[in-house]
Amino acid sequence: MDEKTTVVSTQGQGVRWRLEDLEGQQGQPANTRPLKRTHSRGSMSIHSVRSNSGVDPAAALPIQYRTVSIDIDDYKRKTELEQKVQKGTPADLADLEWHTISSEEAIRRLSTSSNQGLSQDQIKRRNEEFGKNMPPPAESHRAKQIFGYFFKGFGGILFIGAILVFIAWRPLGKPPAPANLALAIVLIVVFLLQAGFNMWQDWSSARVMASIKNMIPEECMVIRDGVQASLMAADLVPGDILLIKAGNKIPADVRFTEVSSDAKFDRSILTGESVPLSATVDATDKNYLETKNIGLQGTHCSSGTCTGVVVATGSRTVFGRIAKLTNEPKKGLTPIEREVLNFVLLICAIMFTVIVLVVVLWAAWLRREYPDWISVSNLIISCVSVAVAFIPEGLPIATTASLTIAANMMKKNKVLCKSLKTVETLGTVSVICSDKTGTLTENKMVVTDCAIGLQIMEADRARDTLVSERAKGSQASNAVDQLRTIAGLCNAGEFDATTLHLPIASRKVHGDATDQAILRFAEHLGPISELKRCWATKFNLAFNSKNKFMIRVLGSTNPEGLTTGLPNGTASIFEPGDMLLTMKGAPEILLQRCTNYTSSSGVPTPINSSARAAIEQIKNDWSSQGRRVLLLAHKAISKTSLKSSPSSSAFENEMLEQAKTGLTLVGLVAIIDPPRPEIPEVVKILRGAGIRMFMVTGDFALTAQAIARECGIITNPDHAVANVSALSRDTIEKASIKGGVAPSETGDEDELPKSIVVTGPDLITLNDAQWQQLVNDYREVVFARTTPEQKLRIVREIQSRGHVVGMTGDGVNDAPARFARRILALLLAADMVLLESFSSIVEAVRFGRVLFDNLKKTIAYLLPAGSFSEFWPVMTNVAFGMPQILSSFLMIVICCLTDCLAATALAYEAPEADVLTRPPRRVGVDRLVDWKFILQTYGFIGMLETFTSFTMSYWYLERNGVPFTKIWFAFRNPDGVDADYYMQKLNEASSIYFVTLVVIQWFNLLAVRTRRLSIFQHPPLFNKETQNFYLFPAMLFALVMAFFWLYIPQLQTVLGTAEVPVEHWFLPMALGLGILLLDEARKYCLRRWPKGIAARLAW
Repeated sequence: MDEKTTVVSTQGQGVRWRLEDLEGQQGQPANTRPLKRTHSRGSMSIHSVRSNSGVDPAAALPIQYRTVSIDIDDYKRKTELEQKVQKGTPADLADLEWHTISSEEAIRRLSTSSNQGLSQDQIKRRNEEFGKNMPPPAESHRAKQIFGYFFKGFGGILFIGAILVFIAWRPLGKPPAPANLALAIVLIVVFLLQAGFNMWQDWSSARVMASIKNMIPEECMVIRDGVQASLMAADLVPGDILLIKAGNKIPADVRFTEVSSDAKFDRSILTGESVPLSATVDATDKNYLETKNIGLQGTHCSSGTCTGVVVATGSRTVFGRIAKLTNEPKKGLTPIEREVLNFVLLICAIMFTVIVLVVVLWAAWLRREYPDWISVSNLIISCVSVAVAFIPEGLPIATTASLTIAANMMKKNKVLCKSLKTVETLGTVSVICSDKTGTLTENKMVVTDCAIGLQIMEADRARDTLVSERAKGSQASNAVDQLRTIAGLCNAGEFDATTLHLPIASRKVHGDATDQAILRFAEHLGPISELKRCWATKFNLAFNSKNKFMIRVLGSTNPEGLTTGLPNGTASIFEPGDMLLTMKGAPEILLQRCTNYTSSSGVPTPINSSARAAIEQIKNDWSSQGRRVLLLAHKAISKTSLKSSPSSSAFENEMLEQAKTGLTLVGLVAIIDPPRPEIPEVVKILRGAGIRMFMVTGDFALTAQAIARECGIITNPDHAVANVSALSRDTIEKASIKGGVAPSETGDEDELPKSIVVTGPDLITLNDAQWQQLVNDYREVVFARTTPEQKLRIVREIQSRGHVVGMTGDGVNDAPARFARRILALLLAADMVLLESFSSIVEAVRFGRVLFDNLKKTIAYLLPAGSFSEFWPVMTNVAFGMPQILSSFLMIVICCLTDCLAATALAYEAPEADVLTRPPRRVGVDRLVDWKFILQTYGFIGMLETFTSFTMSYWYLERNGVPFTKIWFAFRNPDGVDADYYMQKLNEASSIYFVTLVVIQWFNLLAVRTRRLSIFQHPPLFNKETQNFYLFPAMLFALVMAFFWLYIPQLQTVLGTAEVPVEHWFLPMALGLGILLLDEARKYCLRRWPKGIAARLAW
């Protein structure tokens, strides 16, 4: 797929030649015949899609437009289909009737006049009522947003703590302690840093609304008080009579009252439709967004002139409503935000419980029994110390950095993440719905066979047949020439003029892959330039997913074209002014419109039942081999039967009527589109990761099933592939699998039906019980013959049953389900762009899971030292009368400096070997922090680090004349020890506790890198797959920070720190190594006994 094709096809086009909707037959059973592929040929290199960091509203708006249009159709059919759609924009637009009432009635309701327009009094009142005709400003909630930057997460606690410490310093401090002032300042700095990181995390480059203002014209021409006047578009009001001519951009929603015969409008900014649509006075569709008698704000008049009455301005226009939807902030929390919030609430609950306990102990016991031990100011410092101890202040910074790092690592693997908050959502994907064409297949199509009448021939033999027939002279058959004429002229593709000198297969073609294949086939039969010299296009109707066909009406410009493009009998009576209607499209749609078929002799022959059955058999045979089948037909139309001219708006309806009957089937063509070579392996990896792969395509069921088999999406034999009849309409208990667990995760997948092919028409009939069975019981699912509406519904149905759904695709029909171009769009909130091939999705899932794993490791690293080991010095001070062996200031240094960089380095950890062999994380079930995690971080590592740190500190005091027995339950300074000497040694012991934690954390950092693998299986150095060079600079940074705060004399005086004896740098290394070896023993038990006690307790 070349880059241009990708860009064009991803802008949400509603009228566009789509490959997958062009062949097959509705209702065919999925297992009627064996499936195979023949004549596979060629390969195609994969080209990158260049990403754009800015937001292109031309890409964003069409997707929202098409989604809302589909929702409007659903809303109108809700009684028949029992659809449930949300109230809001779809319901509001569905209730509009400006397009269904007459133009006279519209003018009457708006109290205006088509000749006079509005009066000045009316204009004044409506300006006051409706305001300026401008797009609605984005709802920023700036004050709430700024408040959130500072106070979400731990921000509020840090701010309150800083205020309390300031109060404890002055006026409660007697005398004021400089260390308290330093602690307050550090808390404020951390508070501001966290706010800055929150602001950075929330920043987004998406500024759609700013771009939208540039799409509305500045001036327009209106009739007011009976006079034509130029007016600023912002001053338009409902009821204004607007005059439009070619080149104008429509400044508001307009109901046309008069249109010229050549009036056409380019709606591509909203719909992505590349072909301008004719304007009409009367409604052409019940859907407000699809009818042609409404001019939508922001669209262009490409030709002709119109007069209309303004029916909506500003935020009430379709443009304004869709723009608002596009710019609407996402509601709710992403999975990772929800998990972090749960963790914050858990930590805060524990913290407040302990603070209440401290206050109760002080008020009920210490204040009475030991009034000199803890003053009010010291109580405040103790409470703040508890908060500082429990809050991992480095977590928000590490989380934001982890998200950013993960996004950058994805980008290196050709996966562009457009929202930091939603990177991790990929790790929870349980179902991926993928389009086929251009995603699973190469989108490099080749015509392999053709059928003229009932005669089948290979594409290469068709030219030989053509040459041999022409050599016969007057007795020759022109059947192949007739096929060549339709293939070459009923085609939206064009050869690039700069490549015409190249071989046909090497020429560049502007157009989609189907048109390219058929155009090359026609050129192989003979120069298309000769055909264009003989025929001129009079009318063109591009393919759309509802009609499933293309029409091109031709007029003769050279008599030579008649002898090749028409049967001899028709050519002899074809007069100047007559038209040749040519069609190309889905056989199941066009075959029933054909009354004749062109025989191998080139003569029209009536289609009887046996001929129809033979044609159906050819189609089914090709489809079962994984080929696309297109039917080519024509019909000669006499000029005397034409009621309108090609330039009039009524001509389109006349041609659609002509195309309903009397067609002559000229031939069928079979097109092959081989799967990308990497797809089977990708599907296999995703299946091993517990992710189910669903194919969602517009192709015929037999074709889709054959391609799905080649891609590995279907693995069962044909007789084991079910169809819709296997789905019971009754509620089945076992069909409900809680939590969106795929069959592959339940352990009983062999007992469940695995494969099924469901067609678009089948989807309409499914009830809730059948959807439940389809989504939860089947591992291999193919949705064939789907429309854009059905693709959107499929994704919504799967998501509503507890699954996290990914939708991939590069076509218009996938846009509503994807919400962004060429993306993996996770309906919970994610927004991903695969910059290269579909194989990038493996890396996207891998790094989505790795992000959650690494974030878990980050917290596992932070909690033992930054929470648990900091809490106990405060608790022993309050409850056991011992000195607070670690100062509150050094607690902050651990959380925000020595541990923070190392925690961030864990975000660079490579995936563990089993990351794609375990099932996806279940949202709401597999938590970021659970009891096993707490047991690991607090009960195992935390207890070891706390015990060793206490031991080092009190052992030092013991060696320096301060026995432990004198400070245990002392609630005062020890007897017989000089106060100044005691304070000096206490500062040194506090610094030793700090250094012990810093050093042991180096080994904890190495331990938490893996959850099950040994450090030797996942080494940090000398292995390109697992190495992480950032760990060691992070350790060095922690060492530098320790020296900075402990060894500068000026800081020692203010902060109460001290130099640490050299042996207390090396002893913790031995202790840390011991902790690392103990964790290695735990991991060995996990691997050796995967169902043992250690495995059941593993985090």
